[in-house]
Amino acid sequence: MTLQELVEYFGELPPDIDLSYYDPDKIPNHVAIIMDGNGRWAKARGLSRSRGHEAGIEGVRAAIRTCSDLGVRYLTIYSFSTENWNRPKDEVDILMELFAHTMAAEVDGLNDEGVRVKLIGDMDDLPDETRESFQSAMDKTAQNTGMTLVMAVNYGGRVEITKAVRSIAEDVKTGALAPEDVSESLISSRLYTCDIPDPDLMIRTSGEFRISNFLLWQSAYTELYITDVLWPDFDKYEMLKAVLSYQSRDRRYGKV
Repeated sequence: MTLQELVEYFGELPPDIDLSYYDPDKIPNHVAIIMDGNGRWAKARGLSRSRGHEAGIEGVRAAIRTCSDLGVRYLTIYSFSTENWNRPKDEVDILMELFAHTMAAEVDGLNDEGVRVKLIGDMDDLPDETRESFQSAMDKTAQNTGMTLVMAVNYGGRVEITKAVRSIAEDVKTGALAPEDVSESLISSRLYTCDIPDPDLMIRTSGEFRISNFLLWQSAYTELYITDVLWPDFDKYEMLKAVLSYQSRDRRYGKV
């Protein structure tokens, strides 16, 4: 998207957006998002937490559309962590139902746009309706060649690494691998994200300065972008701000 196309796409920009760093050749290949703030957004409006989660769906739609149009190839959204099971049961039930219904309602549109849906995390613990909805979306969009939408559901970075190490240990035990065969690339190949590049940019909304067990291995050199904006208010302009912030940085990967 050229600068002119960008201006036409976004229309009148808020005054705090500076396009001087925009470079169509420096769009992040992989954007990961920790969506936070649905509950606080709802509380500030006297609404239930479930209404906040429903409002957050609009943020997801905006992120998918904007990233796809900008040329981002992979978008990973942290939808439900392994720790989120500790939330009140009624909230978890609402979230699982929301996942199932939203995925079923959105899959045709995603498919029309050429988006490929992928899930990372342990699907086995999900309710049948939720698991089947995600599986159906993955099957339907498997051959698409547009942006890949990665849904992190029942996902935890430590669990992911533990499973990878355990599988390698089993291969060492049986003799299929020697200890000296264990490398960073081998560990990466055993992760949920084995066919996904590491994220270039990780966005966290609601002003919290932590990554909450999200893509721990993969984020070694990921650029972080923290915003006070609550997730339901994170629109296409906020996404543009995050991309421009990324483009303004010098990624040295440990080099001088």
